[in-house]
Amino acid sequence: MATTARSEPVEDGRTARRDRNRDAVLDAVLELFTEDCLAPSAQDVAERSGVSMRSVYRYYEDLDALVRAAIARNVERVAPLFELPDPGSDALEVRVERIVSQRLALYEAIAPTARAALLRAPTNDRIRDQLDQRRRALLDQVRRTFEPDLRGLAPGARREVVAALDVLLGFEGIEHLRRHRGLSGPEVRRTLQRAVTSLVRG
Repeated sequence: MATTARSEPVEDGRTARRDRNRDAVLDAVLELFTEDCLAPSAQDVAERSGVSMRSVYRYYEDLDALVRAAIARNVERVAPLFELPDPGSDALEVRVERIVSQRLALYEAIAPTARAALLRAPTNDRIRDQLDQRRRALLDQVRRTFEPDLRGLAPGARREVVAALDVLLGFEGIEHLRRHRGLSGPEVRRTLQRAVTSLVRG
């Protein structure tokens, strides 16, 4: 009994330390993503986290597994931002403002992680499948938000408008406006609101 009583706190301490180190490793990967280091090496992660390379590979079998875990950690943290309230019968201007605000907040929260995921998606089936799943969910939000305005269109025209809205409100569309066109946050907001409203009313 005495031996068990002494060993349990030791084991609990080891477990807590291991959990802290695993979290430190994942947080290090996410920090490196924010610095545009989208393909960090094990040495990069070890130096940033303060955890030995040996421990990094003990926690995660390879860099792919480590990156997947870091991406999953960030997605879990920002999960509420993926949600959009039912549009109901609100005026078009209200619905446009709501979905644009949601997508900009989501973009700010996931941009570094999304860049890393897009970099790996062509060669990583699991990351590609997760991206596709999230894209389908966000596309469904577009359809539900603007269904009252588009239900009168012919099927082909409705499909084209929904596709254009999906591009405008998707990560890659906002990324292009921010990173490649150099628009500020307020400029992106106005551009999206104007373009989305025009498409829906068109």
